[in-house]
Amino acid sequence: MAERPTAEIAVPSKDPKEKKKDEEKKPDSKTNGVKDEEEELSEEDAQLKSELEMLIERLRESNTDLYRPALETLRTLIRTSTSSMTSVPKPLKFLRPHYPGLQTLFDTWPASENKSLFADILSVLAMTYSDTEPRGTLRYRLLSASLLPPASKISEPGSWGHEYVRHLAAELGEEYTIRQEGEEAVPAPAAEGDADKPKPAPVPGTIKDLRDLGLECATFFLGHNAEPDAVDLFVELEIVDRITDLVDANTFSRVCAYMDRCVMLLPPPDDVTFLRTIHKIYLRFSKFPEALSVAIRLNDPNLIREDFNASGNPVMKKQLAFLLARAQIPIEWLRPPPSEDADAEDELPEDIIDCLSNVHLSRHFKEFGKEVGVEDPKSLEDVYKSHLETTRSGPSANVDSARANLAGTFVNAFVNAGFGNDKLMVAAEEGNSWVYKNKDHGMMSAAASLGLGLLWDTDIGLSHIDKYTYSPEEWIKAGAFFATGLLNAGVRTEADAALALLSEHVENKSVPLKIAAIMGLGVAYAGSHREDLLSLLLPAVADDGVSMEIASLSALALGFVFVGSGNGEITSTILQTLMEREDHVLDEKCGRFMALGLALLYVGLQDASDATLETLKAIPHPISRQTQILVEVCSFVATGNVLRVQKLLHLCGEHLDALKEKEAESTEGKKEEKKEEKKPDDTFQSFAVLGIAMIAMGEDIGAEMSMRQFNHLMHYGDPIIRKSVPLALGLISASNPQLPVLDTLSKYSHDNDLAVALNAIFAMGLVGAGTNNARLAQMLRQLAGYYYKEPDCLFMVRIAQGLVHMGKGTIGINPFFSDRNIMSRPAIAGLLATIMAFTDAKAFVLDKYHWMLYFLVTAMYPRFLITLDENLESKPVTVRVGQAVDVVGQAGKPRTISGFQTHQTPVRLGTTERAELATEEFIPYAHVLEGFVILQKNPGWEKEDTMQL
Repeated sequence: MAERPTAEIAVPSKDPKEKKKDEEKKPDSKTNGVKDEEEELSEEDAQLKSELEMLIERLRESNTDLYRPALETLRTLIRTSTSSMTSVPKPLKFLRPHYPGLQTLFDTWPASENKSLFADILSVLAMTYSDTEPRGTLRYRLLSASLLPPASKISEPGSWGHEYVRHLAAELGEEYTIRQEGEEAVPAPAAEGDADKPKPAPVPGTIKDLRDLGLECATFFLGHNAEPDAVDLFVELEIVDRITDLVDANTFSRVCAYMDRCVMLLPPPDDVTFLRTIHKIYLRFSKFPEALSVAIRLNDPNLIREDFNASGNPVMKKQLAFLLARAQIPIEWLRPPPSEDADAEDELPEDIIDCLSNVHLSRHFKEFGKEVGVEDPKSLEDVYKSHLETTRSGPSANVDSARANLAGTFVNAFVNAGFGNDKLMVAAEEGNSWVYKNKDHGMMSAAASLGLGLLWDTDIGLSHIDKYTYSPEEWIKAGAFFATGLLNAGVRTEADAALALLSEHVENKSVPLKIAAIMGLGVAYAGSHREDLLSLLLPAVADDGVSMEIASLSALALGFVFVGSGNGEITSTILQTLMEREDHVLDEKCGRFMALGLALLYVGLQDASDATLETLKAIPHPISRQTQILVEVCSFVATGNVLRVQKLLHLCGEHLDALKEKEAESTEGKKEEKKEEKKPDDTFQSFAVLGIAMIAMGEDIGAEMSMRQFNHLMHYGDPIIRKSVPLALGLISASNPQLPVLDTLSKYSHDNDLAVALNAIFAMGLVGAGTNNARLAQMLRQLAGYYYKEPDCLFMVRIAQGLVHMGKGTIGINPFFSDRNIMSRPAIAGLLATIMAFTDAKAFVLDKYHWMLYFLVTAMYPRFLITLDENLESKPVTVRVGQAVDVVGQAGKPRTISGFQTHQTPVRLGTTERAELATEEFIPYAHVLEGFVILQKNPGWEKEDTMQL
């Protein structure tokens, strides 16, 4: 037995030795032998090699007349020999061993034009030594430029080929970074040893020289379909704005597309610089819709006004007006500032005002419903399909009928929104209206549902609502006021009916009427920045005698109206109120809406909220912490800012340790302390979870990353955090039902904690809002059977079913539009306010604030593509609709949609879908086919047509 292992070991121990001997022999033969082999392989290579060696010898000789021709020949040989893309060019391969010798030779030459050419050649050779001598290529390139006499010009970097330019660009970036970091970076290499000694001294030239060389490289890139490389180089050299002068008609669209994609990944000041640069480029090439959409993203009133007035074409102006109306930009921004005496230009033409005010929306939406075949009203049973539910019938299913009727109110309102023909409310006979099937505060929501049923239809709508405003029942009257506000959401009229009807009731003695009037105004004028509403609503925020509820809702209404304006007057008033109010008043749950009202003022303003955040830190009450989080996440909404997300995750992870320490510290006053400490502690974490969704939304990679974080929070979080995660999921993919999200929510909707389940069910409604998603509808039917004994959850299931079939599948609530590039600020406000009511569903939605579900109306918008002719009449054309594909940075002209179907307009578009015209018969004025698009006949089309015949 003992021998066998020795025998086994002995055999391998001999073989490797022999191998090693062979290997030792091989290198000797290689050094001499390989050369012979190569020489034998091809005569051309041998000839080239000897020629190169001869040229190098010439440079070493004392006869200076031979230098110039030798260098010229070397240059020609190197340039003409790029054999294939994959292998190293032969001359570089053969010259590599001579590089150190040539370097020492170069140092001995006196400054002359010849030396400049020599430096240029060395710069190319340095590419082969880039690992041992970094930035050699750049150093010799700059030396070559500095040695030339002022009259002559150095050859273009592009003349040495693409690889050389890319190499140079990479070294430019490195060198620039080292220079910017300054002297701190210099001492380190010196200490490392002799090998690195050439590092600090070499690269000559100033920052300006580096940038000028960068411009040359970028010009080459732009001419050779490498737009991303050019942009990246400019980012490294911090001169992105200078790319505007280099692009031409062929490259600008690709440059802008790439820069646009980069915006999400850049830290704060850079992203705005990028957007402004894109804007400049678009304006230079008269691409007005693209320029205007960038101006809207920047939220800059001056740019928006200039872009809107830049086009002389009245039809183009109408198209721009449709874009502004979709983003709900205040019309006042388009009028020149009061200081300029421009009486002539003061009034915009009426047809453009109509486009800006969304007046056509209702008519076109109803026509669209007719075309798509969904104009008939849907009954509740059509939505519930309760015959498919798996409910155990019997006496046990005694559902609270008032609660069921209330759910029916919302389902009917959301499903038949905008069509103005639902059977329960609008078309109901006098005295037989659904309103009377509800109790007390239920009547308010029922009457308010009229506003949703008649959405955007300001003419007919008011006459329907009017009869309820005279009702003796206070709740019905309040509902009618709120309906007036809902009706006007996103639509502006000359009559200003909402303001005329509601302003007098803001001071009403009755609380429900007062609240309805305040919130009605907030919703009707969301995003309009109307100064006259400021004087109307602000006193209620500042008045100490008013209940916290009314003060908070007034602040929220102001937040809606002045969303994203950073209005100083409102900010200071809300801060003042938060400072002066008693602690027990601030403890009320309504306080979160005041915090939200303040936060909405800063939507998308990034660093502009710093001063407010600092002031909030001075408020001792826990509400200040909640407000800080809300203000911060609203400021950075949809920016994908990683640092802010990390900060919020940190807040979510605080709870456990803090509570353990408290338990250890106090034994006697434990209960009291917990009561006081825990409540405020909790709420801010809930907002932090929502904040992660707010910051990550609008960009797919960020949204996907946040999904993983939510998963962790769901596993390890406290109840308050677990309760908020489903809401965050609903927010991050509103009207965008992707399978992973649906499955996750489906899992949470069966959670043991009913608060989590409830929010998950609502989130399912948000995710599927207006998509008619069959899988989701099936899930909700199963949940209706599962929760048949839980009135709260069943109520929520019904509402989710209503949301999924919103507008019979024609209305979505995703706050991003125009190819998911532009964020609608009022939509963000509406979504956030609704979700805020669910952070404590028991106190708000399940109690008497269920009307807060109607806040979604500011985010509701039809998801259609309607093509119009130049007179704004409907013009059916064929379009292809498919899933949008990201083609940024791809070569050629790849397809922008996949898996398309061809339809006749008007057509419905999903959140992630994109449309393109099927033929070239018409040219669209808009850059993205979405919403209202005006078409122009293509003048060259008919000629082509006749030729084909």
